[in-house]
Amino acid sequence: MIVFLLVFITLYGGMHAYLFFKARAALEFGLTTGLGLALFMLLMILAPILVHILERQNWESAARSLAYVGYIWMALLFLFFSSSLLLDVHRLLLHLLALLSQKDFSNFSPAASVRFFAPALVAALATIYGLFEAGSIRVEKLTIRTPEIPAEVGSLRIAQISDLHLGLIVRQTRLEKILNLVEQAHPDILVSTGDLVDGEICHDEAVVELLQAVNPRFGKYAVTGNHEFYAGLDRALKRTEKAGFRVLRGERIDVAGVLSIAGVDDPEARSFRREAGLSEKQLLSQDAEPAPDLSGRKQRKFTILLKHRPVADSSALGLFDLQLSGHTHKGQIYPFTLLSLLFYPFDAGFFPLAKGSRLYVSRGSGTWGPPIRFLAPPEVTMIELMHAEL
Repeated sequence: MIVFLLVFITLYGGMHAYLFFKARAALEFGLTTGLGLALFMLLMILAPILVHILERQNWESAARSLAYVGYIWMALLFLFFSSSLLLDVHRLLLHLLALLSQKDFSNFSPAASVRFFAPALVAALATIYGLFEAGSIRVEKLTIRTPEIPAEVGSLRIAQISDLHLGLIVRQTRLEKILNLVEQAHPDILVSTGDLVDGEICHDEAVVELLQAVNPRFGKYAVTGNHEFYAGLDRALKRTEKAGFRVLRGERIDVAGVLSIAGVDDPEARSFRREAGLSEKQLLSQDAEPAPDLSGRKQRKFTILLKHRPVADSSALGLFDLQLSGHTHKGQIYPFTLLSLLFYPFDAGFFPLAKGSRLYVSRGSGTWGPPIRFLAPPEVTMIELMHAEL
């Protein structure tokens, strides 16, 4: 955690320094203005840490207010930095071209004021749009036809929510919108693929009651994400179970005799020495926990693997039919999407895998940190498994 904080403060502080010098070059302000701006930036650099401290002290209102200001500022700064960097690359290319050609291209380089105000305007507009996009939850539909769903059952509908990050910012109003979309689809099963709660635990019992009210006929199932461990695993599990979910931690169960669902802990468990023992291959090779059989059949059941991070274990391919994951948010704020792709090539959407396995990665239903999404809208996923002959 100390290493993480040092890296975060260094990178985030560097972005603030970049903005400071850009603003000073454009506005040519004096010592008093510069000192005031520097103090504000210092507060914003420390805001995520202060938010955590405030909530741990049960000063939730103060924590929420600072979270909104600090995290919206984080998005604004990132978008400014990204836009401004493009202009700096443009200036660098002009400089290199001038050196190579021995010609003057300074007329093609924008003034310092333009290099500050243009990215600032882009960042402001993108941030405002992102606030609205974060609340514009889309329903993504996926249909899979398979003989492993028996003809007498016909079809099963599964609703997937992921990365809600219920806490200081994502609260009752957002959750109501998400669950309304779920209930409109009348799913047979509801699954949560991790990060249901955020690093700052939400004390609002209303969100638990909203989740309790959703009762698909074949139940609700969840797995841990990294934020369940940051939040305090025992408390996070208690809230998730109170909301009506069965949390699968290295478990595989039979659902209604027609479906098998397995779930594994997020790898962050290793950092907290809370990892379940079985590998994915071992887990998926076992028989599922029995349940009342609606079909009476003996053949292999369609197997769903719930796993927070969209990484496919090569040794488990062919042992599951569909892996449901989240975690990436598709970067949440473009162009962070490009960095996310470096770590998670399966960043969002549907991906066929080897040996008949499949992977679907949700963009997430909530937001982490900034309450903003830019070119990565939130989603609720509806998966329909339909019987089909080979």
